[in-house]
Amino acid sequence: MNFNKTLILVYFVFGIAECFAQDILRIDSSFSKAVRKGTRTLNGIPGNKYWQNTADYKLKVKFEPKTRLLIGTAEIDYRNNSPDTLREIWFKLYANIYKKGVNRKSKIEKKDLGDGLTLKKIVVDKHAIENHDVIIDGTNMKLQNAEVLPHSSAHFRIDYEYTLNEGSHLRTGKIDNGAYFIAYFFPRVAVYDDIDGWNKYPYTGEEEFYNDFCNFEAAIEVPDGYALWATGDLKNGKKIYQKPINDRVEYAGISDTIVNVIDEQDIKSNAVTKRKSFNTFKFEAKQVTDFAFALSNHYVWKSVSLVVDSLTGRRTRVDAVYNPIHEDYNEVIDFAAKTVEGMSFHFPAWPFPYSHMTVFDGLDQMEYPMMANDNPTKTREDAITLTNHEIFHTMFPFYMGTNETKYGWMDEGWATIGEWKLSNYVDSSYVDDYGIQATAKSSGDRNDTPIMTLTTDLKGGGAFTNSYPKPALGYLYLEGYLGKELFRNALHHYIKTWQGKHPQPLDFFRAMNAGSGENLDWFWNRWFYEEGMLDLAIQRVVKQENDEYLITVKNKSNKPLPIYLTVYYSDGSTEKINRSIGIWKDGGRTVSLFLNTQKKIKSVALGNTYVPDKNNQDNVFYVN
Repeated sequence: MNFNKTLILVYFVFGIAECFAQDILRIDSSFSKAVRKGTRTLNGIPGNKYWQNTADYKLKVKFEPKTRLLIGTAEIDYRNNSPDTLREIWFKLYANIYKKGVNRKSKIEKKDLGDGLTLKKIVVDKHAIENHDVIIDGTNMKLQNAEVLPHSSAHFRIDYEYTLNEGSHLRTGKIDNGAYFIAYFFPRVAVYDDIDGWNKYPYTGEEEFYNDFCNFEAAIEVPDGYALWATGDLKNGKKIYQKPINDRVEYAGISDTIVNVIDEQDIKSNAVTKRKSFNTFKFEAKQVTDFAFALSNHYVWKSVSLVVDSLTGRRTRVDAVYNPIHEDYNEVIDFAAKTVEGMSFHFPAWPFPYSHMTVFDGLDQMEYPMMANDNPTKTREDAITLTNHEIFHTMFPFYMGTNETKYGWMDEGWATIGEWKLSNYVDSSYVDDYGIQATAKSSGDRNDTPIMTLTTDLKGGGAFTNSYPKPALGYLYLEGYLGKELFRNALHHYIKTWQGKHPQPLDFFRAMNAGSGENLDWFWNRWFYEEGMLDLAIQRVVKQENDEYLITVKNKSNKPLPIYLTVYYSDGSTEKINRSIGIWKDGGRTVSLFLNTQKKIKSVALGNTYVPDKNNQDNVFYVN
């Protein structure tokens, strides 16, 4: 800004303000019922009778890479903390997405269709369950006559087997001969909550997951020569790895410099694991929503750690595990460590919550607690954004426990704004505009429904924009309106209040209201609940008396969009005028700005990287 001239911005909002009643958020019947029962409130905090269920899982797995056969036993101590008697118990069999005859939205190659997860035996509290009491419907399973009383527990033991998919890599499967990423491989109790009761939504391959916070102990047996990485902490590293490897892992946990834990020479000399026919890796993870693991006999392993909590000095170890032929992966360890640092101190500026984070060279772009399954990329920028995005999911949904199946925007929207911000944090020269053009192009189209549309009901391009860029833009615009510090305070209030629980959208909206000290329902309603095309336009630029110009901007939709104007003067200089979404708070559709300058304006342009505009033909006004 040129401080030698006076810039006077005066706002006049024209048009009739919308009725205040339209800014009252809608509350569905299930949430209202929860409020009446005392499990939820309307002020963004859990009710005094809030509850959620949990379980302790002991997983015993034997995996044979050559045949891809996984033989497992899941012992589950399930605790019903609800006031309800559970007269039937619902389970998720996610692996059945590969079962013949199951309805799915994702395409599966015929060669990968099989028996899904085959149940050998089910025991409940020492009593075997008869076949007629087991009802399997696709990826859902219901056990009848397995009653669990309020505030009591039940013990389940399920013996099963599962042949891992060789192709059709849908978040899990074989990567190559000697590398595998294995997720959703065990039967687990479905979520029973105070809003919907049992989570009966099937897994279709598109929508993601909703799981309870549980404790896991896993013993995974694999052949000699395979290293293995998983959710949680490895408890028997000294018994598994040869001493130099284990020493490097331990050193990486305290080192600020990158450690080559496993290099190509270690692999060639078979100097990774102790020489046994089979090795059993034992992992433990506390209060996580899922468990996944990966293994390879030819991947290298780079590792480093960093302080993520300046108050306690707590460190997180970051791993990059990959096929050495993928040279683009050489920098992933740097990107991953910088992402964890950025999350801890930059955005959302919350200490990274887990002890380690492993980025594994796979065939997908998918997140799991403490794990990411990331394919190789063609460009450095793609590697940065992919690493940022998947690691950011550590906070949303894993730390926050949101229902991805119904409200994908509650995790993907945060991962998207996290990607935008942290990509620039990793490389300040890079501006990530993921999803912006798609949002502009599809705005107002048939499938451009409100963000609050259930994820299961989204169609076409809306399945992407509603879950990723549109909510991310909402968060970004709100930060611009509140200011970074107040926005951070509000977000931290939400995290503190709902971490480890199951927040609903209204819990989020009202927690942000409370944390910011401002009623933001006007914004939540218009951005998340209502339809509307994204379109701003410059109506006119008029020279007034006394060196004053009048610039009029029209909002062609009901969506509150920030204004970014660039004023081009005839002498070649430029001037920026930016206003936050607050300019539209009262519901007006036109705003005028008075600019006092002795310079002659040549033209005025409207737009910014993060403001999608359906029609940009009216975004430049030339002054005669």
